[in-house]
Amino acid sequence: MPNSSSISEFLLLALADTRQLQLLHFWLLLGIYLAALLGNGLISTAVACDHRLHTPMYFFLLNLALLDLGCISTTLPKAMANIVFDTQAISYAGCVAQVFLFVFFISAEYSLLTIMSYDRYVAICKPLHYGTLLGSRACATMAAAAWGAGLLYSLLHTANTFSMPLCQGNVVHQFFCEIPQLVKLSCSQSYLKEIFVLVVSASVASGCFAFIVFSYVQVFRAVLRMPSEQGRHKAFSTCLPHLAVVSLFISTAMFAYLKPPSISSPSLDLLVAVLYSVVPPAVNPLIYSMRNQEIKGALRKILQYTLFLHQNYFHHSPRTTMT
Repeated sequence: MPNSSSISEFLLLALADTRQLQLLHFWLLLGIYLAALLGNGLISTAVACDHRLHTPMYFFLLNLALLDLGCISTTLPKAMANIVFDTQAISYAGCVAQVFLFVFFISAEYSLLTIMSYDRYVAICKPLHYGTLLGSRACATMAAAAWGAGLLYSLLHTANTFSMPLCQGNVVHQFFCEIPQLVKLSCSQSYLKEIFVLVVSASVASGCFAFIVFSYVQVFRAVLRMPSEQGRHKAFSTCLPHLAVVSLFISTAMFAYLKPPSISSPSLDLLVAVLYSVVPPAVNPLIYSMRNQEIKGALRKILQYTLFLHQNYFHHSPRTTMT
């Protein structure tokens, strides 16, 4: 019976049984990954380059885009590499790194989403105090706290997970090293410590979720009292995308980590993992930019400037002549 000291690698879940389906999954994952890189990269560039977007809301959106890039880059590249090389293996150190980075980015993102709900609450319910409560120093402190909370949770969960003796083999029934699947490999009683840590984390997450719900209840009450229809439309256009992202992220992540074992199956676990680890980083840029005219305007300026540089380069480049 293997134990954690004798395990040098883990075997991840194969996404398909046949080579043709595996290659199809590769191109699908590659398309999703490139879309996430492009979308989050464009939002990061737009916020960094356009001085009109140097506000607290877009500062937090920049941090969210960076976290999304990190999150999806932790899981998909390894899954695609395994498909290309027709293997399921990931080294022990690689699995530890994947757990650490994934929990770090996920935890920091959830903390940041909580902060972003506070930003919307202050902007709409206490607009006169917005500059005081969310000044540049306060925003930097809150963003650093979100990244710090992610680091703390990541260290805690990674150390706790890999300190457990593993007696159930090295086959992880997921396309990346996910904590619930690693816990299933532990010995009969050793998993209780990690379960306790997960329950404590879920309690903290529930507190953050309650704060988000409270913030948006107050926001919607304030919006519905606005006399101007245009003002209500603008307020909803900045709040609804964030609420959609939070709902998708929280519902799928909590289901993945807290669902009872009786309803667990490889196909369901895979679907839920994709919904909370792959879909949000890919669709967040679309959700946040779809109804946001300021983001659209900044992206349009970047595109026009890029085209101008491209045309200018070819116009002034020396032409070679054949002799």
